[in-house]
Amino acid sequence: MTMDPATISAVSALAGSAIGALASVATTWFTQHHQDHAQRLGQEGSRRERLFGEFIDQASKAYADGVVQERLDDPAKLVPMYTAMNKLRLFATPGTIGAAEAVLVLVVDTYEKTSTALEARNSHITAHDILREFADACRAELTYLR
Repeated sequence: MTMDPATISAVSALAGSAIGALASVATTWFTQHHQDHAQRLGQEGSRRERLFGEFIDQASKAYADGVVQERLDDPAKLVPMYTAMNKLRLFATPGTIGAAEAVLVLVVDTYEKTSTALEARNSHITAHDILREFADACRAELTYLR
């Protein structure tokens, strides 16, 4: 069985065209898949940045209020911080959630301190940033997403 040289040329041309088309389709699919993945990660990072910022804003306000108040006169002041905390629970990693829960405990504890401890509290405030560990956890999470 011998093949005609014209048939060999035709089959070779068709096979080369099929391989070229298949390579082009595969390259396009991989490129599009990578771009979609990068876009999703960027959107997820933006969403988390907004949530982290919202929690920092609410925790800062509640902490500042707790420092100047002798007691929690209106529990509704903590609701925005708890709301932001629960939004974090939807999207953040366990490490970031743990750091946010620690901030939440510190803020609530600030309200429970007596007014006689005001001077000690003021010196403690200048020496300690209650949001530092949370911010570090947020930064690590966002770095991982990018």
